[in-house]
Amino acid sequence: MKGHAAAKKALRFVTSKDAEVELAPWGKHWWLSKPGLTGTEQLTLVRVTMRPGAGHQFHYHPAREEIIYVVEGVAEQWVDQEKRRLEAGEIAFIPTNVVHAIHNSSKKALTFLAILSPAEADGPFLIDCYQDEPWRSLRAPFTYPRIAPKTGRRKRRLT
Repeated sequence: MKGHAAAKKALRFVTSKDAEVELAPWGKHWWLSKPGLTGTEQLTLVRVTMRPGAGHQFHYHPAREEIIYVVEGVAEQWVDQEKRRLEAGEIAFIPTNVVHAIHNSSKKALTFLAILSPAEADGPFLIDCYQDEPWRSLRAPFTYPRIAPKTGRRKRRLT
């Protein structure tokens, strides 16, 4: 019974105010479940909105498997050297150590959920490999615009 009570304490609801928001070059992340936020030990859940033309370049997770679930829009999803078009309601499963990438080749925003397990592991969360072959030849690496932090000040127009 003791373990059951401890498990119940770890459960909680996460609202949009609770989510940890992060800006990445390819889009905005809302971390909805991860250690320190929900008390999870096995699952990480992040909601990502990717602007048209953006993408998360080829990378792999050395100690995690991942599921990508498309909520809205169309994803160009790579798993190893196989490319598929995923639409709302469809998933891709990415085993541990398998190179993958996701791109928004459409003219509308792409929203997807990424579920990773385990939530914590030794070593890096991910390793980029988009500059290595064969990945570089499959899809040219992106050049991302610099993300400037919001200062609350209005930008002046230069003339």
